[in-house]
Amino acid sequence: MFGVKEIDPVNLKKMLDSGEKVHLIDVRSAGEFNQGIIEGGEFLPLHTLPMRLNDLPKDETIVFYCRTGARSAQACMYAKQHADIDALNLQGGIMRWYQAGFPITRPEAAVA
Repeated sequence: MFGVKEIDPVNLKKMLDSGEKVHLIDVRSAGEFNQGIIEGGEFLPLHTLPMRLNDLPKDETIVFYCRTGARSAQACMYAKQHADIDALNLQGGIMRWYQAGFPITRPEAAVA
């Protein structure tokens, strides 16, 4: 997506497997989040990002993801414009992650 740094599922999996500090942020709705996540994904719905922007870590690579990559691209643009954070967008979202054969897990606790 134009102006947004992206990462494909294969390279994200390599980063996670190598132990690199990656902060996964799931910007989907509560219902979508409760259906399954990329292990370690933090629930932060897109509409709450403006209120939580200062909570984002400065010492880790931030990867936003959603269902197909559109909402997470918006999150990346917002983070760059309002906090100068160069986050990565997961290309194709959790759908492409799953299609690449990588696991989706249940969140530890459901969100409302």
